[in-house]
Amino acid sequence: MTASQSNLAGLSRFVFRAPSWYRSVAVALLLAAVAGVGAFERPESAQVWRGVLFVGRDAWEGVFFVGVPTVVAGIGTAWVDRYVGGKLSPDRAMLLALACEVLLVAVLAVAATVAYLTPLDQTFVFDSLVVALASVFALRLLVIVAISRSSIPVAAIPASIQTAVSALLLFVYSGTLRLVEIGGPIQRAFLNTYLSRPEEAPAELSAISPDHFLLLAATCVLYAGAVWVFLYVVDRPWRESLGVSVLDFLQGFVGHITEGSRELEDFFEQLGEEAVVPVTVLGVRRPDGTEKARWVLPMIHPGPMGEIGGGNLPLRVAEEVEGVGFPPHATAGHDFNLVTEREVDRLLDAAERADAKLSYTDRATQSVRTHSGEASVLGQAFGDDAVLVSTFAPGYADDVEYAVGLSAAAEARTSGLDDVLLADAHNSNDGLEGPDLGHVTPGSSRSFDMMGAAGEAGERLATAPRGELSVGVGHVETRWDPEDGVGPLGVRAMVTEVDGQRTAYVLIDGNNMEPGLRGELVDALDCVDDAEVLTTDTHIVNTVEAENQVGDEIDWEPLVEVVREATEAACADLEPAEAAMATEHAEVTVFGNDRTETLASHANAAVQMGGALAASVVLTSLALSALLFFVT
Repeated sequence: MTASQSNLAGLSRFVFRAPSWYRSVAVALLLAAVAGVGAFERPESAQVWRGVLFVGRDAWEGVFFVGVPTVVAGIGTAWVDRYVGGKLSPDRAMLLALACEVLLVAVLAVAATVAYLTPLDQTFVFDSLVVALASVFALRLLVIVAISRSSIPVAAIPASIQTAVSALLLFVYSGTLRLVEIGGPIQRAFLNTYLSRPEEAPAELSAISPDHFLLLAATCVLYAGAVWVFLYVVDRPWRESLGVSVLDFLQGFVGHITEGSRELEDFFEQLGEEAVVPVTVLGVRRPDGTEKARWVLPMIHPGPMGEIGGGNLPLRVAEEVEGVGFPPHATAGHDFNLVTEREVDRLLDAAERADAKLSYTDRATQSVRTHSGEASVLGQAFGDDAVLVSTFAPGYADDVEYAVGLSAAAEARTSGLDDVLLADAHNSNDGLEGPDLGHVTPGSSRSFDMMGAAGEAGERLATAPRGELSVGVGHVETRWDPEDGVGPLGVRAMVTEVDGQRTAYVLIDGNNMEPGLRGELVDALDCVDDAEVLTTDTHIVNTVEAENQVGDEIDWEPLVEVVREATEAACADLEPAEAAMATEHAEVTVFGNDRTETLASHANAAVQMGGALAASVVLTSLALSALLFFVT
């Protein structure tokens, strides 16, 4: 992950699941009642009994004039939006209405304070109300266009509900109709009876005039134009360079985070490129033929987040295995994220084809550990094939690029090995700080360190003596949730024994580890001679937090005990075994070369420039609104 990608991932902390609509309704009505007490307080409230009475009436008027439009908009917007082809959910619609109520109350509070401290009168407050209602319309229009992907004229229908209901109530209870000449005496009498009730409203509303409603309509049109300009300017770079819309990305991203929808996969599918990736399988079975364990390593990255794409690949792999499944992290970065979860099926099919080709042997080597520069490799051969696990611990590293992994595996095979399963231990990183975040790229010194360590391991394993193989496995389902940095696979351990030497391979279902944790875990394993701790790099732990490494949210001591428990269970489970390895290839659709970086760069630019652009649009709109007020 590069710095640009980490910045993009970090934006997820600003996204949250929408609360249930009825909770938003309760907050909206409470806020409206409080606003009513502040806005419509009467002098008679100085007397205690009258104070209680009038405070209750003030609260009710706040609920009626502020809360009712919010509730109507919250309930009606989702229905109207879906009727015109949108996708806004009731929870999102109610939350949006509540946010707009907060905006409205805030503007009125500031305007009332200014009017109290200056010579400005009540007319200024209602001029501010016009701006606030138009701003509510603009905000709702922007959000509905972004989420529902409707055109501005279509999205304006559900977007106008809150403003329209507020304007209707103000029109009726301010008595504005009596200032307008409409029809004959009978018609006017009829309309005044039902559409003019100033005697039932606070006296402050009498300052509203027909001009306010004309200005409201003109200001809404002005703000709708400003929304169109903002969206056009932000969206244009995406369409020109990526051929997609930023609104598609925003809609899918928010939909996945808040409701678990799959719309984000549709967006990624538009960006995807075809790729051929190797899928390597290490099968371990008992002499009677029953499967004991299976390692499955597709050379893709289990991202981008949550269950989108290959984010939940480790769990999918483990569920297909008869024995204990081990899905370690491959040497691949975010450019090799699968675009949809459907692509996982192709990888599983390739793994089944590889499993059908396995030719087992009970001969294996002792494990070897090699070092080159910052890289360390733990390797072990099974027949003429080998498993290599690479780490840069105690240094920091994130993903290893696809090309680097292919080159390192090829380097290991030059001495005579057949298949090589090269896993990235992905077990020591210092988070999302720094310029490159530990990415191992082609041409870097660490890429040559990794190739050197892998090549040396291949040389030693190719000529090492083979002995009888025993294998034991252990699995502990932890009590932690993905929010704690540990996925549903928990902790799994496989221990091999050859000629008295025991080697442990411990796999934690998580995304990288806090610095120093890997060393403590390895040192705690007393029943083996050497060990390596790996993570699956599952991105199910990264739905909301971009950084959620193993050991970040949980105490280390309980994890050490769990890892020791799984390893000791594997040591106790040691028995004669056979192993075999095979590789098949799968054609899948991945993000593609440099697409992740391009997407991240565009998203970060949109955020950085979008704030300044939004401020410019808002200030320009307010200036034009002021000019419109003075002209009229």
